[in-house]
Parts: sequence; structure tokens; C-alpha cells
Amino acid sequence: MLSTTEIGLIKATVPILREHGLLLTQHFYKRMFQHNPELRNTFNMGNQQNGTQQTALALAVLAYAENIETPGVLLPVLQRIGDKHTSLQITAEQYDIVGNHLLASIGEVLGEAATAELITAWAKAYAQLADLMINLEKSIYLQKAAADGAWTGWRKFILDKKVQESSEITSFYLRPEDGLEVAKHQPGQYLSIKVFIPALGIYQPRQYSISSAPNADYYRISVKRAPGDENKENGTVSNFLHDQLQEGQLIEATTPAGDFVVNTAQRTPLVLLSGGVGQTPFISMMDFLTQSAQQRQVKWAHACRSESVHAFREQVNAWQAKHDWFEHIVFYENSEKVSKDQHSSNDSRTGRLDVAEISEMLLIPDAEYYLCGPKPFIEKTMKDLSALGVDAKKFFFEEFGPQTIQMN
Repeated sequence: MLSTTEIGLIKATVPILREHGLLLTQHFYKRMFQHNPELRNTFNMGNQQNGTQQTALALAVLAYAENIETPGVLLPVLQRIGDKHTSLQITAEQYDIVGNHLLASIGEVLGEAATAELITAWAKAYAQLADLMINLEKSIYLQKAAADGAWTGWRKFILDKKVQESSEITSFYLRPEDGLEVAKHQPGQYLSIKVFIPALGIYQPRQYSISSAPNADYYRISVKRAPGDENKENGTVSNFLHDQLQEGQLIEATTPAGDFVVNTAQRTPLVLLSGGVGQTPFISMMDFLTQSAQQRQVKWAHACRSESVHAFREQVNAWQAKHDWFEHIVFYENSEKVSKDQHSSNDSRTGRLDVAEISEMLLIPDAEYYLCGPKPFIEKTMKDLSALGVDAKKFFFEEFGPQTIQMN
């Protein structure tokens, strides 16, 4: 347990972390990969390149310092981190490596301000957090292992089918190489996969939302081709999947993870708001709901750059035509004329998604609001919904990549 003096020392670093936390985490990751290059196979080096991982860690360290007296309030955030860690097969031993480099980085970045007493306090604080996370992740591993069709570690899957859904999104149907069943995911969860990138000489893991209904036979992930090429960490894996992974080849994956899921035990109305490839977890949710006996009200507004990059249009239109409890609208950002043929959405508009414009559709008493897409899209949409009187407690969001959106 931390003493009152040690808690005071941790809290005294809050102003420093607010101003220089990113500098600390940048130094930490550089140091860790220099001394433990094998961890490049575990971390998403694209997020290292674009800086989102460093930002996410800086925010997490700051939040922990701010709540050092009551770390339990961070449990929802820690649960999401635990889900990600278990999907990557993070071990207790790796917490020791991270702790050693984090403490060393505090000393190297703060210099003389990093007194022996401060380092001791942070060492105890980190040990407390590590124990909490290790125990949390142990329970997640055990829970996953108990599910039908579950497995431990990385499992080999065959790319059974590859389907182009739009000019930049392709679906990958993955069946287990051993022919046994797979664990049924919860609608909205993601799958962690890893591939070896020859140009980088390392394995790279990524998380992609599962875009099919839960079943015991296969998973489908639908991947947007990101900018970049195999010589750059950013976009490396999506380009590899699109250009090099062929039907019949193998890929490795862990058990589905994530808490951005629909509570299938309830009948609460759902409002779904997506931007770009953020529609993929909603495809899984809708695929499940349309196959179930549930008749819950669902309204879905989707933002997309253009018709050419809009995936799953035909499927969504078919759902809307068949189920009177489901309504869908899409906003195309560019000024191209929206076609009215059978491939277009039943209600299509030009411009950016404006929740105020469709407030009559979206404002439903007792509804839950699910948001997924790029960070700016999620932040603006939550702000606009709040301005219309929607309680922030009703928001559930999935930010692709490390979480940097703060709710307070």
C-alpha cells in the first residue's frame, strides 16, 4: 500500500504529466524498443509511428496519477485495456519489462526532479497497477477459455474467401485450420490477428471488428486499405491483407475480445452512428438482430465519403426492406450526385452527417447510442447529441486504435 507521503508525491507529478506526459511516453517507447526489440512483434508499430499509442499511454498515466487514491474509478477503462492486452497475449512477465523502462524513463526525463523518494513512490504505484491488471487479465483469460470453441494463444486460420465490398474495403472469411468450431463472438467484438511482414522482419498484430453474426464456423473481418505500404508501419497490415494474403493461406488469431457489444438480453432501442469503416461492428450487430427473434427498434445513421467507398449497401438495404423496426440513412460527404438505383441506400443525402438535421429520427426515449468511427467523428457526434439533450451516460463508443477520447 502507498503511504500518505507517497500518494502526495504521485499527485505532485500531475502538473508535470499534464504538460510533459507525452514527452515521457515517447522516451519510454523509444527506450523499451531499443533494449527489448522483440516487443516490436507485440506492439502495433503503426500506432507508434502516428503517435496515438504514446498519446494514449500519456493519458492513462495521467489518469492513474489523478486517481491514485481511488484507482477503482478507472476500472471501466482498465477493463477495456485488459481486453486489448489479452487479445495480444500479454504476459505478467512483460509488465516487469514495461515497469523497468517506465521508471527509468521517469528518471531520465525528469532529471534532478526525479528524487529517490519519487522513484520509490512511482515504483510502488506501478506495482499496484500491474498487480491489478495482471489479476484482471487472468480472469479474462479464464473466462475466455471456458467458452465453447475457445482456445488459448494464437490459432491458425485459413483465408477461406476474400470479397471486395467497396473500392477500399475487403472482407476476409477466416476458418480454423484444425476444422474445429470457434468461439461465438458477441456482436460488436473484434478479432486480433497477426501476420509476418517480410519488409520489416517482424510480426505485426492488428484488431479488426468482426463483421458477421456470431457462429461456430468462421469469422469475417472487413478491412479498409489504409494509406502506406509494406515499407511503412502505418498501413502495413491492411495493405498486406489486401495485396498479398491469398485464399488458402494462413493467418493467426486470438479469441474475440472487446466490450463494445449489444446487450442481447435487453430490448432497449438502439441508435447507431458510424463513420467510414466504423460501420463494421454495426454490420455484425444487425446481422445478429435480423436473425434473432428480437424486434427492438434500431435507427442507423452512417457517414461516408462517397458511394464508391460505401460497403454493404445492398445488405443494409435488404434489412431495411424486410424489417419495419429498422431504419437507415447515409450521408455522402462529397458533392457527387447520389444515384437512386438499387445499389443506393433508401435514404441518402449529401454533406456531412448532421444529427440535428435528423433529430426526429435519432431522439428516442430510453435509447442507447452506439458510435464508431474516426476520433473527430465520434467527438463531434457526441457533442452534437449532448446539445440535443441526450444524456452522455447513454453513449457507447469504439475508437479504432488506442483510446484517446476522454469523456470528462
